[in-house]
Amino acid sequence: MSDTTQDGGIALSSPPSADAGLSASQLAEKYGLTVSGARPGLFAYVRQLWGRRHFILAFSRAKLTAQYSQAKLGQLWQVATPLLNALVYFLIFGLILGTSKGMPQEVFIPFLVTGVFVFTFTQSSVMAGVRSIAGNLGLVRALHFPRASLPVSFSLQQLQQLLYSLIVLVAVAVAFGSYPSLSWLLVVPALALQFLFNTGLALIMARLGSKTPDLAQLMPFVMRTWMYASGVMFSIPVQLEGKPAWIADVLQYNPAAIYMDLVRFAMIDGYGSENLPQHVWVVGLIWSLLVGVVGFVYFWKAEERYGRG
Repeated sequence: MSDTTQDGGIALSSPPSADAGLSASQLAEKYGLTVSGARPGLFAYVRQLWGRRHFILAFSRAKLTAQYSQAKLGQLWQVATPLLNALVYFLIFGLILGTSKGMPQEVFIPFLVTGVFVFTFTQSSVMAGVRSIAGNLGLVRALHFPRASLPVSFSLQQLQQLLYSLIVLVAVAVAFGSYPSLSWLLVVPALALQFLFNTGLALIMARLGSKTPDLAQLMPFVMRTWMYASGVMFSIPVQLEGKPAWIADVLQYNPAAIYMDLVRFAMIDGYGSENLPQHVWVVGLIWSLLVGVVGFVYFWKAEERYGRG
C-alpha cells in the first residue's frame, strides 16, 4: 500500500497484520499457546504422575534417610520409636488401666503393638500430607511437576517406615506364640488397601493445609481422638459390652480400626474372625477406593493454585 505525501512523494506502508483484531485468547489458540501451570486433564495428570515415579521414590527415600540423620542411633529410631510408643501404651493401658480385659497377655501384647504400628502409619501419612505443599513451597514454585508427587511421596515414605517396624512386629508375634503361617500373607493386601486409603487422605489434607497452615497445629488433637476411638489399645466389642450396639459398629467400621483388625487377624493366632466386623475385607476395599479416588480428584482440582499467593 502507498500514500502521497505533502511534497508529492510516495510513502510506502506495511500491509495490515493477519493477527489484527484477534483477542488474546484467539491469538493463544492460533499459535498453540497454553497458560503456564494450567491444570491438565485428569488422565493426562495421571500420566504425568506416573512419569515422575522415579522422582517420587527417590524423594521418599531421601526424606526417610534424612529423618534421623542427626541422631546418633540413626535409622534405628525408625524401629525404636514405634516400639517405645507401644511400651508406653502397654504400661498405661495394659497394666494400669487393664484394657487387656478379655484377652490373654500372649494375645494382648501383639494386639497392642500391631495397633500402634498400623495406626502410626495412617497418622504419620496424614501429618506429612498436611505439610507436604506448605512445607515445600520453594520446590513447588521453582519446578514444574505434578504437585500430587509430594503427598504421594510422603505416604510412600511412611510405608517404608512401617516395613522397618514390621521387623519388630514379627519378632513380638513370634515371641508370644504366633508363628509364621499362610495367613501372614494377608498382611500384603491389607497394607496395600491402607496405603491407598492413606494416600487419598494425605492428598485431601495437602490441599487443605496448603491454604490453612494452622491445620498442622490442629491435626495432632484430631489424630489422637481418632486413635482412642479406633481400638488401638483395647478390644472395641469387649470394652463396649452393654453399650448400644450402634456405637461399637461405628467404631469398628471406621477405616483405622478396619486396617488394624485385618493385620491383627493375619498375624495373631489368638485373634480369630469372631473379633472382626462382618464383610471386613469389602469394607476395607470400599474405604480405600472411596478415599483414594476422591482424595486424588479433590487435590487435582486445585493443581494450578498450589504455591501461588
